[in-house]
Amino acid sequence: MATSERWIVELTGQDIAALDAALAHVEAQGMAWHDITRESFPLGALADRLEAVREELENGSGMVKLRRIPVERYSEAQLKKLYFGLGKHLGYTLFQNNRGELMREIRDEGASVVGERYGQVQTKDNGTFLSSYARTLSNGALRFHTDRCDVVGLLCVRQAANGGVSKLCSSPMVYNTIRERRPDLLEVLCQPYYRSRFGEEKGAEQVAYPLPIFGLRDGKLTSHYSLTYIEAAAFIAGVPPMTDAQKEALALFQATMEELSFEMVLEPGDIQLLNNHVVYHGRTPFTDDATQGRDRLLFRLWLSMPNSRPLPQDHSVLWRHVEAGAVRGGIGQEALLPA
Repeated sequence: MATSERWIVELTGQDIAALDAALAHVEAQGMAWHDITRESFPLGALADRLEAVREELENGSGMVKLRRIPVERYSEAQLKKLYFGLGKHLGYTLFQNNRGELMREIRDEGASVVGERYGQVQTKDNGTFLSSYARTLSNGALRFHTDRCDVVGLLCVRQAANGGVSKLCSSPMVYNTIRERRPDLLEVLCQPYYRSRFGEEKGAEQVAYPLPIFGLRDGKLTSHYSLTYIEAAAFIAGVPPMTDAQKEALALFQATMEELSFEMVLEPGDIQLLNNHVVYHGRTPFTDDATQGRDRLLFRLWLSMPNSRPLPQDHSVLWRHVEAGAVRGGIGQEALLPA
């Protein structure tokens, strides 16, 4: 997957012209970015190219890099309109946190600040445990994980002075490798691990749910994983500790991801689209240099896809809806209190 280039889509001059025309259309109407719909952002022939992007994401490699939007030509406000409008042609936009954000600016906001703002707990040794969301908004490394949506999209506006490289890994490759080496531990990974909703729905800090790392339905694989949520579940009273077999399986799983991973460098104007069911993603730490215009900024969209795969019934605890093509995922806006 890493050596093929079928997942790279070069935007043509005609494609950029279509984006410019759609942007001019919504700006003439004074439309805010979050009010843009597919119908209000007409893309002409580019919309047909995006059909092929959806197909590659679901039935191909599970990843696409769209290159290259001339980000230097637009203000950040214009880029949000352009990106959101394009996203509306790909899928259904989802809330990414319990504050109702449909697009998130991914930048270094400072670990001490984001912990207080987006979730942290004190550990028994007086350390600080950050929520997954808070970690995203620091400049630290991000471990391999998946997001709570069919497809996550990142538009690179500016890249860091150093680091911030995207790390990717195919979940089917991990599944098949573990099946060959340790089928006994693959069976464990297909059984539930407890996760915490810490940092997600309002009032959910003490809510945990069981979910396997791997699931199969109708011959389609899905994998949902974030070590942070598994670790956070240990802070919740009543959650059973992991068994020795679960710990061994998790260690093998993590080592296999690292072994099979590869890197993708995003340049300004690139859009990375990943199918979370079949691709894990992470990030190397980074250092900004704002004086040189090298302070990392990405715009993130979470998308539910109209051509998505069916999920196992037990995945409804996280996704709510599991049928193929259903609008699913994202963060609910209602308060979720522990039972």
